Amino acid sequence: MTFEVVRGIIIPFLGTALGSACVFFMKKTLNPLIQRALTGFAAGVMVAASVWSLLIPALDRAEHMGRWSFVPAAVGFWLGILFLLLLDHVVPHLHMNSTKGEGPKTRLRKTTMLVLAVTLHNIPEGMAVGVVYAGWLTGDAGITMLGALAMSIGIAIQNFPEGAVIAMPLHAEGVGKSRAFFYGVLSGVVEPIGALLTILAAGLVVPLLPYLLSFAAGAMIYVVVEELIPEMSSGSHSNIGTLLFAAGFTVMMALDVALG
Repeated sequence: MTFEVVRGIIIPFLGTALGSACVFFMKKTLNPLIQRALTGFAAGVMVAASVWSLLIPALDRAEHMGRWSFVPAAVGFWLGILFLLLLDHVVPHLHMNSTKGEGPKTRLRKTTMLVLAVTLHNIPEGMAVGVVYAGWLTGDAGITMLGALAMSIGIAIQNFPEGAVIAMPLHAEGVGKSRAFFYGVLSGVVEPIGALLTILAAGLVVPLLPYLLSFAAGAMIYVVVEELIPEMSSGSHSNIGTLLFAAGFTVMMALDVALG
């Protein structure tokens, strides 16, 4: 496995770790304006990556099917959407709203559920990174290294506030800073593992790569629409999230098209 691949699958995990490290420096939580900006930028990167790094390569790999070349991309995309929908029904991706009036056990249980939910949602994100790098390793999927790297960075930016949202509430409920940091980091460990397993699997089942690429795209679009867009649009100054969404989309598009 090349250095570029190892770097690519580690970067999203580092985003979670850095976000969890906020527990050592901040008393409460991320500034809402900063969180909206980061969320908007990550959403823009992920949408652009879903198109240029996932769906278009999936279509290119199936072009031998002629007029039916859209089928693998459409099927994989919907499988990704439905997989995340099922995941949300099993373990909802809880948002840390106000816990005033709740008892300590209720608040701690809610925080524990959030840890589990974020951990499970990180699995398809790890798969998305793994699929893109697997496509790059095959050498004929129309995927550039810069595009794959940009998507890794975009997911890492999204993971930063998620790491903070896990570690800081745990510390507020009485968990020590080091232990809260550990739990935050632990939630992100599944990403490089999922990415590595996907790379190994994709290497064995190259014919399924169009389905895997579009599956990752569906999973990412679901996360963007269901989680990131509502977060970046909430509260005052929601236009900050919109502007950073456009910036993230533009950066990802430039890296994948102009520089690739």
